[in-house]
Amino acid sequence: MKICTRVSAAFLAAALMVGASHAVAAEPIQPIVVPDDLDLAQVELGKKLFFEPRLSKSGFISCNSCHNLSTGGVDNLVTSIGHGWQQGPINSPTVLNSSYNIAQFWDGRAKDLKEQAGGPIANPGEMAFDHSLAVNVLQSIPGYVDEFEQVFGTAVVNIDRITQAIAEFERSLVTPNSRFDQWLTGDANAISGAEKEGYELFKTLGCASCHYGPAVGGEAFMKMGLITPFVTDNPAQGRVDVSGQEADRYSFKVPTLRNVEQTYPYFHDGSVFDLNEAVDLMAEIQLGQDLSDSEVEKISAFLRTLTGELPAMTLPQLPPSNENTPKPEPFGP
Repeated sequence: MKICTRVSAAFLAAALMVGASHAVAAEPIQPIVVPDDLDLAQVELGKKLFFEPRLSKSGFISCNSCHNLSTGGVDNLVTSIGHGWQQGPINSPTVLNSSYNIAQFWDGRAKDLKEQAGGPIANPGEMAFDHSLAVNVLQSIPGYVDEFEQVFGTAVVNIDRITQAIAEFERSLVTPNSRFDQWLTGDANAISGAEKEGYELFKTLGCASCHYGPAVGGEAFMKMGLITPFVTDNPAQGRVDVSGQEADRYSFKVPTLRNVEQTYPYFHDGSVFDLNEAVDLMAEIQLGQDLSDSEVEKISAFLRTLTGELPAMTLPQLPPSNENTPKPEPFGP
């Protein structure tokens, strides 16, 4: 699939007459916008649960451990560390702007954020708990019971409500008002000449065939190593593990490029830490292009304009345990 960015002269004339919003629609990338239908009570509860280490077997690991909101929604590790210091099998994707994804996880095995939220809690290599124990822990903490009642209308604590609240919080984690968004919406001086050249290269080379939409990715699956094989020791096989279709082997969800300067290391195997190196490698193996150093630098410069604003928030005050709260097990083996 290739994104067409050429428009007729008549269309351009009409766009000038009716405003910049139509010009934005002609681009393969659209501005990120904050959802206007968030349940703010669920967002606040979900924020607590996102930072809650008592949802893990050790009482040490939370969602934020691997999706750190202070470091671009990732942990900046090649692959994440789970319960008992286990090395995870795959790089942790960013949680920022994840509501735009076609599905969740690199292989798309969770259809939405709510389904994804329950996975790490019960995964023995991640938080290593199980859903019934997680519910028991929260039920034993009066502060949580009170908040669940305020948010959902009854004091029932269950995994459906837990994952619903976490998902609603994650829906709020969008990063608007990047310099590129400012340029898209009419500020001609928001990005430099070199950054504009990088964006034009991004389009003409074909990068926008996969990295498009508000999140600049996340809306499709694509084979890693489309033109030239991608050499890696990582065992992940991609979408084939979900679909069972051989054609999906090494096909992964296209990652968002929003805030990409912060979300290193790159790719599902976390093998590249440098943005320029990542751009150069992707051009080679996905597009069959041998870029000059100048072209690589211009594209990277454009990508850095995609860094947006994090939602303003303070760390939540988690409800204290009481004597009836189940005690966590040691983090180590």
